[in-house]
Formats: sequence, C-alpha cells, structure tokens
Amino acid sequence: MKFIVKIHPEIFVKSSSVRKRFVKILTCNIRIIVQRQTEYVKVFNCRDHIEVTLKSNFDFEEVLNILKNTPGIHHILQVQQSYFTDMHDISTQVLKLHRSNMENKTFSVRVKRHGKHEFTSVELERYIGCFLNESIQSASVRLVKPDLTISIEIFNNKLNQIITRIRGLGGFPLGTQEDVLSLISGGFDSAVSSYLHIKRGSKTHYCFFNLDGSIHEIMVRKISYFLWKKYGSSAKVNFFSVNFVPVVTEILKKIDNSYMSVILKRMFIRAGAILAERYGIQALITGESLGQVSSQTLTNLRCIDSVTDTLILRPLINWDKEDIIKLARDIGTEVFSKSVPEFCGVISKKPTVKAIKKKVEIEESKFDFSILEQVTLDVQVTNIRNIISKNFQVFPKINQVKVAEIDSIILDIRSPDDKSKNPLVMDNVEVRHMPFFRLINQFKNLDQDKVYLLYCEHGIMSLYQAINLQNCGFNNVKIYRP
Repeated sequence: MKFIVKIHPEIFVKSSSVRKRFVKILTCNIRIIVQRQTEYVKVFNCRDHIEVTLKSNFDFEEVLNILKNTPGIHHILQVQQSYFTDMHDISTQVLKLHRSNMENKTFSVRVKRHGKHEFTSVELERYIGCFLNESIQSASVRLVKPDLTISIEIFNNKLNQIITRIRGLGGFPLGTQEDVLSLISGGFDSAVSSYLHIKRGSKTHYCFFNLDGSIHEIMVRKISYFLWKKYGSSAKVNFFSVNFVPVVTEILKKIDNSYMSVILKRMFIRAGAILAERYGIQALITGESLGQVSSQTLTNLRCIDSVTDTLILRPLINWDKEDIIKLARDIGTEVFSKSVPEFCGVISKKPTVKAIKKKVEIEESKFDFSILEQVTLDVQVTNIRNIISKNFQVFPKINQVKVAEIDSIILDIRSPDDKSKNPLVMDNVEVRHMPFFRLINQFKNLDQDKVYLLYCEHGIMSLYQAINLQNCGFNNVKIYRP
C-alpha cells in the first residue's frame, strides 16, 4: 500500500530554495511522527510530492490519520503503484483493478503525467477508455458526471492508480515559522487559536495562568496535549504553568472594580511577554474576538497591548462565536472546552468598555509588581510529552456546601462596599464580615474548633482564600455557595 502526499499549493509559489526547504521539513515531520508509531513505513521526498509506503495494511488507518492531521499537506492519494511498459500494459492493469466495479456503469478516465513518454495524457485517456469500453460490454464512456471516474497519475515509468483522495490539513509544515506562545485558558477560543497557528507552521508553546486550582489546570493540560499530539507532535514544545492566584488577589484587593478585567489582561500579557523573551519565543497568541466581552473592545485591546512590544497575534479577532465552536467541534477540542469554565470575566461587576490609559496607570500604581515578577520566576515548565503523566503542584480540594450547617460560621469575605450594597442575612447561622485582604492575618485569631464557610458573590475569591488558608494549615474551611 502506498500514499502519495500532495503538498499545499502555497508552498509552490515560493522560491526554489524556500520550496525545497519546506518540502524537506514536511518530509522530516511525517517521518518523525509515522516512524514513532511503526517501523514498517518508509517516507520518501520526491520533490513535488512525498511517497509514504506501507509494508503491511495493518497500519493503514493509523498512518492515514497522521497524514490527514499533518500541517503542510493539501491532499493524500491512496494508490496502487506498479511499473508499466506501454499504453496497453497500463490499460490491462487498470482493467484488472476496476473490472468488478464497472458493470452497468458509465465511466471516464483522467490522467496526469510527469516525465517524458511516447504518448500524451489525452492520448492515454482515449486509449484506456476504448480498451475498457471494449472489455466490459455493459460499461460506457460518459465525460460529464459519470458513475465512476478512473484517476491515474504517471510518474516517469511508474503507474499510480488512485483508489481514494483524502483532503489534508493545508497550511505550512510545522517548524517553517517561528515559535509562538499561546495564552491558553482551555475555552473554545484559545484552543482554536492555538490550532490555527499550528496549522500555519508555528511551533506552538502553551502558557496557562492558573486562577482556581488543579482541576482547571488538568483540563487545560489535556487540551494542550491533545492539540500537540494530533496536529503538532513532530515539534518539541513546552507547557508553562503560572500560579496567578497572588496576582488576582492583589488586583481584587487594590484595583478599582471597573478596571479589574482590563488590568488582569494587562498582567497576562506582561507575564506572557516575560516568558516569551526568556525562552526566545517571537509572539503571543490569544483567543480574543472583537467585542466578545468587555475587555475585547478596540479601546481596551489597545490599552492591553500597550504594556509590551512583544507581537500579539489574534487569529480569531473577526470570528463569530458560532464559527469558533464549529471549528472546535471539527478539530476535536469542543468535548474538552465545553466543560472548562471561564474565570477571567467574573472579576468586574461593571467593567469599563473604554479604558482610559491614564486612569489604568493610576490604578496599576497601587499594584505590587514584585508579585508579578515572582510568579513568572516560579513558573513550572514541562515538556509537552510529559504534561499528562508528570506530577505537578496540586492545590487542595476544597469542599463546597449549598446549605450552611447550624453550628458553622459564615465568613463574608467581600469588600466593605460590596457587603454594604448587598448584605448577607441568615436566620439560624452566624454571619461575620472579614474582608479577604484581612483574612490571612486575622483567621488565626478565630476559634479553630469551628467550621468556617467562606462566602463571596461568585465563589472565586472564596476559592482563592480557602486554598491560601489550607496551605497555611487550616483545614476547617469550606466554601459557601448557596
């Protein structure tokens, strides 16, 4: 069994030297992935196409699946390859392959020819058509919309009879473009934007800003590994995990509510740019789409981008959400992303859609940037091959309750303003107010024989603080989510 791999047409419009380099890289990529799975496959660079030969049909489906998902391939031809002597010999071989499928059918013959021969492509089409028409009385030639199209490619003295034609991924071979760093949250957008840059030939590394603990990170690791394994496993890339809980805590403690979302995104970009520069990565990728949420207006995006000179790529900037989800379904990430919650947008109650840069800078002057510096120094860097099996820091599991027990105490950890606007009143359970920015220092003074239920409006800050308290040795903490 043999596959003829047809290279993406965009590669052939490049100069001869660039084209040769791209085809060589694509050949190496296919060889790396295929031979990792089986030793019974050979890959040959034939300049304008690539031949993949299987010694056994046992690996057929696995090899075909690899080829369909390898960037740089326009389409794949499954062929029966043989040698020939003349047009009659070709016609005899074609009859042998197609006789059983031609009874009572109309057919046409299509020939593509490469090399020097004593016949033209049209002459060979006519010869084979006449031969088949005479050999199978119930079959007849029809050039327009036939029941069966017999496709043949001639390469010098080789005859390739095409059995099936399978569409490839397109794009450029992986590694022909510079490295990029995808800021991946696990949602539909960041997964799809990562895929689009893999398809375009970029070695795509992944950076995850952990906002809520191990469960979220486990899902993001699975998505990142899936994308690499299916579409980019010829490349060596890394997964960066940054514990961003201290940064978010600092934002919630010191930043005006309406500017929290924009400033959090600016912190993401700053941290991503630091890692990109440290590891020689040329650009950041985000899954942002114009106007999708408050931080993605043109004004806010411009404000976010101003924190760095690093190139920021947004391949989905003009995409509709429906189209993004459809592509996520097609590439296989929807099943992961639909179960991953988005946390970035829950911070601001009334987020600004037109951030004023001067106001943003005033708010950021309250922020302790040594925290951002420290989290980027503490980043966990893992080879993508090991992110599923490798042990990593697991945040403690925090119990959540919907109904407060009578002997427990609810700690309302919201800011004083939020508590005043919407006070929490319970009939049979004691409620105390202890703002989140005082919790770590004051919790040790409470009666530790009691169970404390942390409460905030969205449950995110409660989770952060419960993690912090458990890391400090306090195990009498739960989250109250009525």
